[in-house]
Amino acid sequence: MTPDLQMLVWSAALALVQMLVAVLGAMGQAGLPTLAGNREGLAPATGWAGRAQRAHLNMLESLAIFAIVVLVAHVAGRANETTALGATLFFWARLVYAAVYIAGIPWLRTAVWAASIAGILLVFSQLL
Repeated sequence: MTPDLQMLVWSAALALVQMLVAVLGAMGQAGLPTLAGNREGLAPATGWAGRAQRAHLNMLESLAIFAIVVLVAHVAGRANETTALGATLFFWARLVYAAVYIAGIPWLRTAVWAASIAGILLVFSQLL
């Protein structure tokens, strides 16, 4: 498996972990019976649980774009050292992003998000 694809798999695993963290936070605030229901009128999660949910949603948005460019680079035979660097940057930046977002550190969160976007752009640059 290429480094790009490995980072894509690890990024999917990170998204799964983020989902579980967000669910645990929501369970702590709303309770399992409420979450198992139809969720109508469910109050939004607050504090770290709300930040965990927003970090997870942001990961899903970014992961879709990341997956497209990594898979196209792989299929097109354009995967190389630059795409490997971009994929690695994306994964590690997203890992840090999740921790920083849940901790509630706003400006650092934005900087780390930008680093993850730079990783996507590195991969994308090899498709032009």
